[in-house]
Amino acid sequence: MSTSELKQRPHSVTLRFLAAPTDVDVTGNVPAGTVLEWVDKAAYAAAVGWSSNYCVTAYVGNIHFADPIHSGDLVEVKASVVYTGSSSMHIQTEVTFQDPRELRPVASSNCLVIFVAVDDQGKPTAVPSFTPGTAREIELRDNALARIDIREQIVASMKDQQYTDEGTAERVTLRFMASPTDVNWGGKVHGGMVMKWIDEAAELCAARYCQQETVAVFSGGIRFYRPLLIGHLVEVEARLVYTGNKGMHIAVHVRSGDPKTREMNLTTYCLTVMVTRDKTGTAVPVKPWVPVSTEDQRLWDHARELVAIRANAPGGYTPVHLVDSSAS
Repeated sequence: MSTSELKQRPHSVTLRFLAAPTDVDVTGNVPAGTVLEWVDKAAYAAAVGWSSNYCVTAYVGNIHFADPIHSGDLVEVKASVVYTGSSSMHIQTEVTFQDPRELRPVASSNCLVIFVAVDDQGKPTAVPSFTPGTAREIELRDNALARIDIREQIVASMKDQQYTDEGTAERVTLRFMASPTDVNWGGKVHGGMVMKWIDEAAELCAARYCQQETVAVFSGGIRFYRPLLIGHLVEVEARLVYTGNKGMHIAVHVRSGDPKTREMNLTTYCLTVMVTRDKTGTAVPVKPWVPVSTEDQRLWDHARELVAIRANAPGGYTPVHLVDSSAS
């Protein structure tokens, strides 16, 4: 592809959504799962526009959910290609929103999403190389490169963990069939829908533990291992693995399989942090969860390890309660 053709190829896409009454949950706010679905759609549009191929979600990085989005808010999701590998595209997304009666947008969250371009046989295919042209694009490229090692550490830590019935923490499993309404442009379940299921399961698990309404404030390390097919049986298992002062860390596994068989394969895994808020919207402390079994303790340590790894990412930080515990 010539340089002139690359210059004409769009590397950034902005999608706009008007948050509808049907988009909010029982808290009156748009849930994290819906925001993640919008992020996935915008990132997909950017990936397809750059590669001119069908693309699949491979990984969604750390995303913090700060200010709540309400029904009636105008939401804008900007997705920009910031780095390319041989077949992958690292896409920086930023979510802002505003009351359409006002003029000042509010920054809600941002994260890095990785898509892979695939051919008609579902095999990775080459994408054009992206070269940053501005100081801001160079900064975003460098941040994406810095996150590669962090991501590999997170993936390695997650891969080593085993989740069995020896765990005693709160756990819920949602089961349902993947329906045609969940389909993406490639005929499979799209990543945004899977992330919405993850949020729903994590919310239910956290609510059962603290016996209050909960919301997601963070989701990280969402790794997509294989496609999830329409018509397959889906299991979304959420398990409490750690509590901080306010956050409940929930590990979520998504498995799927042909309902005519008993085989279920892992499709997606991530860790979500949920909190409960008071009437002012401020997160409040939750009762600490104390590990009981050996597996409980191992997963408790695993959650703290992930927090420590993410603290080294660009813009990362160590929660106050972990700083205090390391100093004592």
